[in-house]
Amino acid sequence: MYILGISALYHDSAAVLVKDGVILSAVQEERFTRKKHDMSVPYNAIRYCLEQEGITNNDLDAVVYYDDPILTLDRFLANLMAVGDDNVNCIERSYGEMFGNKMWIGHSLKHCIGGLGKEGELLVAKHHLSHAASAFYPSPFEHAAILTLDGVGEWNTTTIGYGADNKITLLKKIDFPHSIGLLYSAFTYFCGFKVNYGDYKLMGLAPYGEAVYYKKIKDYLIDIKEDGSFRLNLDYFDFQYGRGMTNSKFAELFGGNPREREGEITKREMDLAASVQKVIEEVVIKLAQTARKLTGENDNLVLAGGVALNCVANGKLIKEKIFKNIWVQPAAGDAGGALGCALLAYYEYFGQQRKRNTDMQQGSYLGPEYEEKDILIFLKKNKIPFERYDYNEVFYAKIAELLEQQYVIGLFEGRMEFGPRALGNRSIIADPRSENMQAKLNLNIKYRESFRPFAPAVIAERQNDYFDLEQRSPYMLICGEVRNKLDEGFSIHDYLETNNNLLKIINRRRSDIPAVTHVDYSARIQTVTKENNLIFYNIIKKFEEHTGCGAVINTSFNVRGEPIVCTPKDAFDCFMNTEMDVLIMNSYIIYKSHMPVEWRRRIDYEPD
Repeated sequence: MYILGISALYHDSAAVLVKDGVILSAVQEERFTRKKHDMSVPYNAIRYCLEQEGITNNDLDAVVYYDDPILTLDRFLANLMAVGDDNVNCIERSYGEMFGNKMWIGHSLKHCIGGLGKEGELLVAKHHLSHAASAFYPSPFEHAAILTLDGVGEWNTTTIGYGADNKITLLKKIDFPHSIGLLYSAFTYFCGFKVNYGDYKLMGLAPYGEAVYYKKIKDYLIDIKEDGSFRLNLDYFDFQYGRGMTNSKFAELFGGNPREREGEITKREMDLAASVQKVIEEVVIKLAQTARKLTGENDNLVLAGGVALNCVANGKLIKEKIFKNIWVQPAAGDAGGALGCALLAYYEYFGQQRKRNTDMQQGSYLGPEYEEKDILIFLKKNKIPFERYDYNEVFYAKIAELLEQQYVIGLFEGRMEFGPRALGNRSIIADPRSENMQAKLNLNIKYRESFRPFAPAVIAERQNDYFDLEQRSPYMLICGEVRNKLDEGFSIHDYLETNNNLLKIINRRRSDIPAVTHVDYSARIQTVTKENNLIFYNIIKKFEEHTGCGAVINTSFNVRGEPIVCTPKDAFDCFMNTEMDVLIMNSYIIYKSHMPVEWRRRIDYEPD
């Protein structure tokens, strides 16, 4: 039984193909169009999924969309009535989409693939049920409490549910306009970052600040109950009017206008980030406690929705020990909704039994891959000099040697990752022991803000040597504390009172692996096993043999404003347009120093 799941027309459009409950392919449209967070109908992603399996529309038992357009339209119209005469911006911004593309998504998909499967009808799943299904069904648990949190989907912004066997039940919800995701996005906007693009920047900025606005946020902006339910004070927000996220009243509350995009980041923005992060963590923990009470589930919790990508909150939640086990959908945002709706149709609509209790996400390596012959054809066609190795000790030793010599390496290998995190197949890797490497990567490779932290990829057996984190984190969605702390006498907050030079803070040696140790001694951890990614594991293992360090820096293979690379051409272009030193594509090694000088240029990035 083949089922095609689709997310589209909001952000992070994606397509997923499932066969008999097994995820065959999953990919975001942005990887093909090179338009970050592409929201268009995912024609390219759909074609990839079908061609990968060698099937057509006529082989599909169902085509499923992850959101109910009628319920979304209901919310849109109700919001227009609620804001009254001040609705012109809402109408100008969204009227055409609501009555156009979103209502006729079935026709768009039919045009794309020549039909809507064997039945000729589009199945529609509710948005938060799609999130819940994406979290529960691929998880290794036979039963689990489910928590979904995002900006908004139809009416819901937050749900608590329960999954057992092949059935999901939603038990409690919070509806628009009261949204913890929109609250976080409001601070993202106010701090000068782009909504839906920069929420992770706000999370990365938070450790530089102090939560001095925490009480003010709770006094004026959000009323949080003991069970984690909440209400926003809408007097301070503009999103319900279809304008910006915040208004003049919000600005007055926090001492001035929003930071200009690309403007100087001041202590105010750092403190605002720290304060709203603390609020998010409080809500998530309280909701998890309520989920345990409502469901009677003591062992397992699964999470999805955009807020579930907040790995700092996930780490704090694990520390609370409310549940024994926590699993987060790697593509927790809207892209993952394509997976959820496909699995929801398989288990609930078609009534199939759920027989497995292992992690069905397969490391999230579910996108396109390129064989040795594909790489060789590309290299020879473009007259690119290269060295070729077999996958053996010599190959891994060479990579370890390059890392030890402080080379920055682009790693292009195997199937592309599904979700926002590169997990070793479309990654940039480097030596985490260098206190200068974080700044180097940010400024010369990624061309992004200097304060942004990098993640460690650590072989699983060394995880507890470096980090205070009890459970595995294969998808880089959980933060833990670094164990071997140095420089603990230094106060970042005292320093920032008189100095805004972030580079001096970033380059301080805070641990044995300073390039992946954030200023608060946290790290967003990826644990790597032989089972999930043998090649990446062997690289790190060989680096450990050379240096004694069982971890490497792992950041996504892209530059600011661009999606993660998909094809060999994407990888080579990114390599040549940055100051990366080495590119490894499968078993081929390409050196920047061997490239003609006229091929090199610094990329003009698109601000995100």
